[in-house]
Amino acid sequence: MADQAQALRHMVYSRDMPPTHATRILTVTSGKGGVGKSNFSLNFAMALQSKGYRVLLFDADIGMANIDVLLGTPATYSLIHLLKREKTIWEIIQTGPGGLQFIAGGSGFQDLIRLSEQELEYFVNEIGKLHGHVDFLLFDTGAGLSKEIVRFITAADETIVVTTPEPTSITDAYALMKMVRSMGYDVQFRLIVNRVANEREGRQTAENIRQVASRFLGIDVPLLGCVPDDACVPKAVKRQTALSLAFPDSPAYRGIDSIASRYLSGESQERKASTTTRFLQKIRRLWG
Repeated sequence: MADQAQALRHMVYSRDMPPTHATRILTVTSGKGGVGKSNFSLNFAMALQSKGYRVLLFDADIGMANIDVLLGTPATYSLIHLLKREKTIWEIIQTGPGGLQFIAGGSGFQDLIRLSEQELEYFVNEIGKLHGHVDFLLFDTGAGLSKEIVRFITAADETIVVTTPEPTSITDAYALMKMVRSMGYDVQFRLIVNRVANEREGRQTAENIRQVASRFLGIDVPLLGCVPDDACVPKAVKRQTALSLAFPDSPAYRGIDSIASRYLSGESQERKASTTTRFLQKIRRLWG
């Protein structure tokens, strides 16, 4: 099985294969933990992949990386092996259930944040090799307001902020966007309201955030979609299986799949071609 997975990685991400498409960078983040951000990232990636897109999920939750745990696929290699130059970017790409490609963050990621100039250049060049080989590079960050998270947000073409209808989650989501704006960054945010009792609750939550963001930050934060509260989600977590595979007909996954379709519908009209140079510039912002 491991040999098959390795062969698949090299077929899909062969360094000799010329890029055929631009790669779009998405960051998924949240103002606080416990809102279901990583579960959303994982299943959103699976939904995009099911629609014929090449997706690479990058676990960038510094110190709390858990995508491999949610997939039930212990990672043989992680970003740590890349930064230590023990493995190339191609070698640290793992293949999870359903064929999802992902890069594990590694528990020691937080110890390697401060890269030297040479280490940074190596990291950028390695990540830059992904350009054109995937349609979407999806960063799942940690929650909160750390400078590392801000770097991922500003490196992305757009950032999806996951919140819930809980007041603390709403407040923290707004605080995150406010901090990024106060630093002078022009970031395109989109909103996901997770664990909603019904569509009305989700839309009202999003509208409250949009009004405050428009009034005090001068930005529009469109609602990308709502995901219903669903008992199938914790069941999938306990099984260490992606919701899309464990319960593909569950209300939560149907919601995420609809969100992916809606995103792609808008994406086909708004997406701008990204040059390799622009891609590298964005990646360099992560630790520049």
